[in-house]
Amino acid sequence: MIRNIAAGVQAFTSNAFLVDGDRTVLVDTGSNFDAVAQVEDAVDDLDAVIVTHTHPDHVGNLEAIKDAYDVEAFGFDTSQPGVDVAIEDGDVVTIGDDEYRALHTPGHKNDHLCFYSESADVLFAGDLVFPNGGFGRTDLEEGDRSALIESIDRVLDTVDDDLREMHVGHGTSVTTDPYHDVELASQAARMR
Repeated sequence: MIRNIAAGVQAFTSNAFLVDGDRTVLVDTGSNFDAVAQVEDAVDDLDAVIVTHTHPDHVGNLEAIKDAYDVEAFGFDTSQPGVDVAIEDGDVVTIGDDEYRALHTPGHKNDHLCFYSESADVLFAGDLVFPNGGFGRTDLEEGDRSALIESIDRVLDTVDDDLREMHVGHGTSVTTDPYHDVELASQAARMR
């Protein structure tokens, strides 16, 4: 089961997806809310944290979660505060009951990762793409529009067109033809 523990939070935060199963994982921790209490309400224990990227709205609660559950945080760049274990492009990680391939997808931030499970037809897109063709900002430090376009196109080439679910860093998850939303983001990102 995948649930957004940041749903309904009024403060500035990213989504934070708790995926329970064989390996209970929190994908991003969000910020500015009591993530520990939200995890405690949902599951008995946590096995790991995986971060899509290290912007503050995605990792603001990271230390509190790590302290409460004595878990490691996995991400692309271990030189970033709080990231303990590196996930390389192409690595396979277990999230819940499924295996996900990590895709290094810079453009919004250099350490950005997406996670795709072919067997589950699920994509964790972080801040690369959003519903209805939205895409990650490139006006922040490390932002690069051409790299973002390449990353979106890489995701398009990787995921199946029958993608079932796309969980994004902000906004609602897409459960109706999410592949189309990624296609729209690819087109929209090319417009100046």
